[in-house]
Amino acid sequence: MTPLENMLSLYRRTGYECAPVGFSLCPAMQQKMHAAVPDGMSLGEYFDYPEGFARAGAPGPKRIPREEPDWRAFFPDDLHESTTFSDYGMAQERGHEGTHHLFRMHHPMAQFDSLEQMEAYPWPEWDWDDTVHMTAAVEDAHARDLPVVAGMACCVWETSWYIRDMTVLMMDMVMGEEKAAYVLDRVTEDSARRAAAFARAGVDIIATGDDIGMQETIMMSVEMYREWLKPRLARIIGAAKAIKPDILIQYHSCGYVEPFIPELMEAGVDILNPVQPECMDFAKLHAEYGDVLSFNGTLGTQTTMPWGSEQDVRDLVFRNLGIAGEKGGLMVCPTHLLEPEVPWGNVEAYVNACRDYSRGD
Repeated sequence: MTPLENMLSLYRRTGYECAPVGFSLCPAMQQKMHAAVPDGMSLGEYFDYPEGFARAGAPGPKRIPREEPDWRAFFPDDLHESTTFSDYGMAQERGHEGTHHLFRMHHPMAQFDSLEQMEAYPWPEWDWDDTVHMTAAVEDAHARDLPVVAGMACCVWETSWYIRDMTVLMMDMVMGEEKAAYVLDRVTEDSARRAAAFARAGVDIIATGDDIGMQETIMMSVEMYREWLKPRLARIIGAAKAIKPDILIQYHSCGYVEPFIPELMEAGVDILNPVQPECMDFAKLHAEYGDVLSFNGTLGTQTTMPWGSEQDVRDLVFRNLGIAGEKGGLMVCPTHLLEPEVPWGNVEAYVNACRDYSRGD
């Protein structure tokens, strides 16, 4: 199988030859990697496993240029001079330099009390019809027989509460406020157009999602999810599959999301990520859903990756790939960013285990 055929067959549960690998490193872990991997050598070469790393990404739609708004005018408190702002105006005050995704958020619509304020907000815009650069990237990858995974995180819920503030948005939803519907619909519209653009460009997998779980429970009731988020997610997925019916949809949510799994599947999700083992049992989920749902993740970044031994990592990789079986259905990988506590040896143990399992060693 080519890497493209292998990835698609694995996620469609029709067999595979190579267990793909993947991980994200915080800056401190990147330093460990650079200390271990000789300059100029790819990770595939270093691990003698190029087929495991064989995949490509795709650029997103182009934002329509504009004079950037004075985002600071939307916040009552003084922000640190190094604060950055997202496309939607969410303020990010960075923390420790050794981390990647840890920062303090400030929400530009937190103080809004009218729909008119939301309508007048400087929403960003993209050129949804200009996909030439996206299509070129996909065609180049496919010419090299590589699968293309397009990143589209925070598609409804997270972007909306980043703008509005989680507590305020949840109160809007509980009260049935039109302000909640307005924000969620604006974000959904952008995400649906983005998904459609990726589908037109020919990507193989869209990796999307929102964090809707917490460490031990779900973030909202199933009933609230069905009312406010599920239909909007279904619209986004439907926009992509209407153009490319065989496109695969991966959905990310950290934490415990087991009660939401049937809802996600009904909305059109094909792959669940990251199956956080501190919250959910992969063997149980696979027994219940493994014939109709595929998985990505399962290696705990709170447990095994930072605190387990290299043998623990290897054993868990072999266990989970064994649960999935010959038909596939699992890309085994760390469930989140690898932080400074993770020994580089455990990263090596993970990749080597995937390679050795695939080669029968």
